[in-house]
Amino acid sequence: MLKIHPQHVPYVPLVSVPFTTSTEETFTIWMKSLILSGKGCTVFDSNGRIVYRVDNYNRKYCNEVYLMDSAGKVLFTIRRKKFRLIKIWEGFGTFSGKVNDEDKNPGFEVRKSCRILRCDSICEVIVGLHRDQPCQHYRIESCPGKSTFQIVDKLGRLITEVKRKQSKSGVSLGEDVLTMAVEPHIDHSLVMGLVVVYSLINGTM
Repeated sequence: MLKIHPQHVPYVPLVSVPFTTSTEETFTIWMKSLILSGKGCTVFDSNGRIVYRVDNYNRKYCNEVYLMDSAGKVLFTIRRKKFRLIKIWEGFGTFSGKVNDEDKNPGFEVRKSCRILRCDSICEVIVGLHRDQPCQHYRIESCPGKSTFQIVDKLGRLITEVKRKQSKSGVSLGEDVLTMAVEPHIDHSLVMGLVVVYSLINGTM
C-alpha cells in the first residue's frame, strides 16, 4: 500500500486563516503530530499550509487535548467527562488562546450512541451550550470497517465528509492520510474539533 506523508513539515508556511468561507473547503488531515514521537494530528489547507494541529506528547487515548491553530493558539480544550458506560466529550472555547483560559461552559458536546443491533456508529452532537440561543444538533455517522464518516445536521444535510485521501491517479494513500471536505459557511475550527473528538472516541488519536 502506497503511503505518502507531507515532506519537510517544519518548513511548511504557517498561516492564520478565517474559520468560515463562502465556498466548500478541502483539507488534508495527517494523523501525526509535529512533535517527535508525539500523538495527534496536523491539518493542511488546499495550498499545503498548516492550519490546525493537535499534539498529545506521546499520550494516546488522552482525556484532555487541545486543538490549536498553526501558531499554537488554543482554539478548543477538549475534555472527556467521567462516565463509565457513556462516552461524552466536551469542547471549551478559549478567550486568549492559552491553556486554562477557557469558557466555563462547553461550546459543544459529543455523545456516542449505543446501537447494539445496527452496524453503524453514531455520535450525537450539541453545539451552542454556552449561548443564550437555541442549540444546534448534528450527528457524526460512520460504519465499522470503513474510514469514511460524515457530519450531518438534524435534517440529514451533509456538513462535512472525511475519508481516505487518494492521489490524482486514484491510489489510496496511507491510513493516516485523510481528506476533509467542509460545506460553505461552516466553522472549520468547530468541525475540526468534532473530528478530533471522533478520533479520540475511536482510538485513532
